[in-house]
Amino acid sequence: MNVRVEEIRKEIYDLADEKYREFQIRLLPGTGNFVGVRLPRLREMAKKIAKYEGEEYLRIALCRNPEEELFEEIMLQGMIIGYMKTDISDIFSYTERFIPKIDNWSVCDSFCGGLKHTVRYPLQMWEWLQRYLHSDEEFAIRFGVVMLLNYYICDSYINDLFPIFDEIHHEGYYVKMAVAWAISLCYGKYPKETTEYLNNSRLDDFTYHKALQKITELRSAGKAEKDMMKKMRRMNL
Repeated sequence: MNVRVEEIRKEIYDLADEKYREFQIRLLPGTGNFVGVRLPRLREMAKKIAKYEGEEYLRIALCRNPEEELFEEIMLQGMIIGYMKTDISDIFSYTERFIPKIDNWSVCDSFCGGLKHTVRYPLQMWEWLQRYLHSDEEFAIRFGVVMLLNYYICDSYINDLFPIFDEIHHEGYYVKMAVAWAISLCYGKYPKETTEYLNNSRLDDFTYHKALQKITELRSAGKAEKDMMKKMRRMNL
């Protein structure tokens, strides 16, 4: 292992919080190798590394076997990519190498939230994301869907999102939940268009009903909307 990577691992261990580690274990069952570093501390590390040695660190870290890495090291790599001040083509290159390391919703969703480069390059990112939305891998698809819900629920793209949701047929739980989440956020901003879509969608029953459920959980959802969602349930279940 590179000396600097070893130093960063030691810094991660120095920031360990056992109570937070126990919380993470409960939050992400089946995901191991936690040290227990709170996200604000990881973000501080990521900003500093991205500013002074991001390219060199990512060159080494992204080549490592994720099975030999700490959860926090993988999370840190994703954060650093988000903080890098570089061309969008470099971000695509880093991201292509990072996505295979994603094996849980926490790393996926945190990574997507940090890819603010999308705001500057929406069209390029949209076109580039399509490969992941049509992937066979559960967390590659979730990455694509969470990117959509973070950056593309807007006037320019809302009508392009619904056909994409209909084309996703992966059986992975975290794919279905991401699609349901995305649809609920679409409803929050575009209730008329989303309701029309739901009435004509080709979603599987699980995703469809999870979307209805998540819509009822929106803070903006009133009694009338909650009642409407109940009436929209498919009768075969």
